[in-house]
Amino acid sequence: MKKKLLIIDDDERLLDALVLYFHKEGYQVFTAKEGSQGLRQLYEVRPDLVVLDIMLPRLDGWEVCERIRKITNVPIIMLTAHGQEANRVKGLVMGADDYVPKPFSLRELAARVEAVLRRSSGVQELRDGVLYADDYLVIDAGRMEVRCSGKPLNLTATERRVLFFLARNLGRLLTTRQILAGAWGPEYADEVSYVRLYIWRLRQKIEPVPEKPRYILTEYGMGYRFAAPP
Repeated sequence: MKKKLLIIDDDERLLDALVLYFHKEGYQVFTAKEGSQGLRQLYEVRPDLVVLDIMLPRLDGWEVCERIRKITNVPIIMLTAHGQEANRVKGLVMGADDYVPKPFSLRELAARVEAVLRRSSGVQELRDGVLYADDYLVIDAGRMEVRCSGKPLNLTATERRVLFFLARNLGRLLTTRQILAGAWGPEYADEVSYVRLYIWRLRQKIEPVPEKPRYILTEYGMGYRFAAPP
């Protein structure tokens, strides 16, 4: 079955080019030129991935991303202006799975779409039961869920993959590049900021006191370690 892409961007020429390209790549493509229209399309077509521009009329990309994350964990790739690092960071913090700065090549965007879909599909996900459990935190790869104090956490597919990778290496120091290769794939080897941001996001969700982490520890200058609290 063809994967469904929803592209939300007000640039008509870019939309036309993306529709043509992704149709040829075998995707079903749906488009919207503004945020509210994009949200309606989200409900109607249930896409496998959303490509979302930040600069939209009326309802901007930030607001659309926030609203999407309140109802679904569908993967989101945000399109940002070239060189605006703050926008990229903000997008990832708000729940986007990836970003692509404009201008970009169609092949580059297609590679990112493929990579995000591959991760979110779980095709390569190792499912080997409970990876970690104590009275507070349970990381269960078999059920594909994480629970804190008995309550399931709402994690995005990328957050879950990062946490599972860390938990599978319990007690082991992992460099940033090892985490990128293990949770994202080799094509993300240079995206160092991704690891820092997702570690921050995971701490907000699993740590009793995120500012004083007990589980995901920073080894300054070296990397990160998932550890059982003493």
